[in-house]
Amino acid sequence: MKACFGLYAHQLNDRDFAFARQCGATQIVVHLVDYFHGLDDRKRENQSVGGSSGWGYAGKNRHLWRPDELKRLVTRANAHGLEVVAIENFDPMDWYDVLVAGPRREEQLEKLRQIVRDVGEAGIPMIGYNFSIAGVASRVSGCFARGGAVSVGMDGVDQTPIPKGMVWNMVYDAETAETALLEGEAEPTVSEEDLWSRLSYFLETLLPTAESAGVTLAAHPDDPPASEVRRQPRLVWRPELYDRLLDIHDSPNNKLEFCLGTLAEMPGHDIYQTLRHFLERNAIGYIHLRNVQGTVPEYRETFIDDGKIDVRRVVEILKEYLYDGPILPDHTPQMSCDAPWHAGMAYAMGYLNALLL
Repeated sequence: MKACFGLYAHQLNDRDFAFARQCGATQIVVHLVDYFHGLDDRKRENQSVGGSSGWGYAGKNRHLWRPDELKRLVTRANAHGLEVVAIENFDPMDWYDVLVAGPRREEQLEKLRQIVRDVGEAGIPMIGYNFSIAGVASRVSGCFARGGAVSVGMDGVDQTPIPKGMVWNMVYDAETAETALLEGEAEPTVSEEDLWSRLSYFLETLLPTAESAGVTLAAHPDDPPASEVRRQPRLVWRPELYDRLLDIHDSPNNKLEFCLGTLAEMPGHDIYQTLRHFLERNAIGYIHLRNVQGTVPEYRETFIDDGKIDVRRVVEILKEYLYDGPILPDHTPQMSCDAPWHAGMAYAMGYLNALLL
């Protein structure tokens, strides 16, 4: 398997490419969406949390999806000895009506098909996605990790209705969202089966294009994995629901963005058996590796060596099954120094690299 590193949009620069390589990574997963657009820049020092008002404003970095920009990104990363193996998350501006089955759904699906073609042409083999109306919500931040390090967690499910103009925890229509917040106009709650139907349509439409383009679509489980967040249903909030997603379309390009941290937040299953099951299905596109204590609706993210997951055992299982894909620390607590995020990531990468030997 390959040691991989995840970089946010504002970190796609020579300094952070070099940092990733210095940490032992040979591959990177990149985020082109600027989750922080319109927010206090200090929030960029850690992963987005956001309250009921969501993260930032969608659409800022849509130019980065152009074919020339994608190829330039690959070339710049290659110059540092790094392979771009995945782009994580579509910009909500490009698929909000795919998620809510709105009037522009067909237009946006065609846009996504072109994105998939362009990503494949640039030589990037995967796109990670999370098919969710609410997105990553209900998280809190605090000095939760060892030694008082700042990390994220959950203290119950946020059931604040999502205002019109917001989806996937980001604002795509500022004027509509501002009016909706003032007038209390919320995005209608849909049924779980309606959401599964929308996902099926998305996969049936995009997967033939993905197969032709040589691009794998890798699905992230719902984070946090509650059955409902902000009065909207979730799709993959139990491990067996990953099976349902895979069974929608029997395609080698329909795989999983296998987030061990999110899966560990799901109560009532054996994380090691869950890992074995999906390895046996040959269903894992790439792996997020972080550690946690607790389960939904109350959990805390921890340092990689200090949670409920026995990371050594995870790596042994991956070696047993000859897993040869990317594995990356997706989150880490921030450390008390001048570069809290970088120090935390370096610690996680060092621990992971030692296990991969």
